[in-house]
Amino acid sequence: MKKEILACVDEKNIKYLHSGQISKYVFPMERKEAHERKIAHLIIRFFILTKTSDGRILYLVQKRGKNKMSYPEYFTDSASGHVNYKNKLNLADIKQNALRELEEEFGIPGTSVRNIKFHELKVEKDNHNIEIAYIFLGLVDPDVKLIPDPNELDVKQSKFYKEANLVKILAESNTVDYSKSIWNMLLKSNITDLFKSDTKESMQKKGTALFIGRFQPLHHGHVYVLKSVLKFHDKIKIGIGSSQLSNTKNDPFTSKERSQFIEAVLKKRNIAPKRYEIVEIPDLFDAKKWVNHVVSTVGEFNLVYSNSDWVRNLFLNKGHKLGRKLEIFKKKYNGTNVRKLISRNDKKWTSLVPQEVVSLIRDFDGINRIKELYNAEKN
Repeated sequence: MKKEILACVDEKNIKYLHSGQISKYVFPMERKEAHERKIAHLIIRFFILTKTSDGRILYLVQKRGKNKMSYPEYFTDSASGHVNYKNKLNLADIKQNALRELEEEFGIPGTSVRNIKFHELKVEKDNHNIEIAYIFLGLVDPDVKLIPDPNELDVKQSKFYKEANLVKILAESNTVDYSKSIWNMLLKSNITDLFKSDTKESMQKKGTALFIGRFQPLHHGHVYVLKSVLKFHDKIKIGIGSSQLSNTKNDPFTSKERSQFIEAVLKKRNIAPKRYEIVEIPDLFDAKKWVNHVVSTVGEFNLVYSNSDWVRNLFLNKGHKLGRKLEIFKKKYNGTNVRKLISRNDKKWTSLVPQEVVSLIRDFDGINRIKELYNAEKN
């Protein structure tokens, strides 16, 4: 039997998952070892609903099997399970884990899921085990066939329930607390609004746009986005994300240095200062509160530009409009790649970064700083 390799994370680094920085902090570990050593690891929880032809909402609730080690015969979500480790793991990969678990536990193929959205990130603690739950909501076809797995769940009581029946279950039956809170939220929600098709990118022009980056360091990919946004909008607010972090392997430059990168690049390209505003955005390490924190920090804007699925999902869930993705050679033009090249003394990095930024990095002694930070981690 093939060993299950989980996506694990050191407890001290869980906070970075709230910033969407997944691949930098997760590492692989065999399932048995992770559980025995009580290593924090990623899981998914999936909550499935359907809408019948007469407009009724049904909720797919699973009752765990009597032989399960934890919470036997408890009602819970629709499907849940571990996130398998993958190199460069991202939110899209975690969503695929959710779809896999749904098919394994209920026989529902991904093609029957008409709408799926990331809802929130929760840190769950149980018997000194820490699981980081990525919670997804999904709508499936009303005529979908259920094929419950008898090794995983109670076949008879794992099914779609009407609202009244679910209310009774939550009130009278043993229910996993983490799932109970989500079902209660869904019972109170307008499902049409929750799943409304609002994922289309806005074509709005003019006005003020928001673009958030860490700029560690600023590279040609950032320049492409900045120039493109300024073609469409009168003004751009540039948020320096995780502004309080510096002198670490992943965040070597200070917010002041990153601000200088931006100013130098825009000046070189004759962008008038009145057309942009640089705002420092310290990280809260709390995904649920982050968007409101950003809004209160940067003030008014019309729509958000980001190439990060994590950032886009968080803003979309709060009702903000998104600009289209503006990417060029993302494997090449990304801060991690630039920092790695610098740490290896590979001069190719200078072709990935504007020359004015190259000069500033040298002025800041950034090359030695990055090398020292990478060497410190190895030791």
